Amino acid sequence: MTKSIISTDTAPAAIGTYSQAVKVGTTVYLSGQIPLVPETMEMVSDDFTEQTHQVFKNLVSVCQATGGEIQNMVKVNIFLTDLSNFATVNEVMSQYFNEPYPARAAIGVAELPKGSQIEIDGILELPSTN
Repeated sequence: MTKSIISTDTAPAAIGTYSQAVKVGTTVYLSGQIPLVPETMEMVSDDFTEQTHQVFKNLVSVCQATGGEIQNMVKVNIFLTDLSNFATVNEVMSQYFNEPYPARAAIGVAELPKGSQIEIDGILELPSTN
């Protein structure tokens, strides 16, 4: 299978040796998104809820660049520097996903890039065009 690199200006540019997403067949592997505002490449704010919304907005943009939508995500990995924010993640996530929800993992980590409090990556499965 051929892999296609996905890139969009409506999500933060890759700041390292990675792509925003890679598509192989109908499966898309999304790189981690942190709460950077694409236009400025700065953190949206120090507020956890605002950071979480920005991460989901960034994911929506990358999903749309693949020809899909966030609802096509089948696996979500959430990295948090403070697991006590997990209830907030659930509340914000419910505003971006409808049932059936994707599979998910939540992992507590010591630190994330640029002082972010949250990072999310995942896998998206595009609808078949057959």
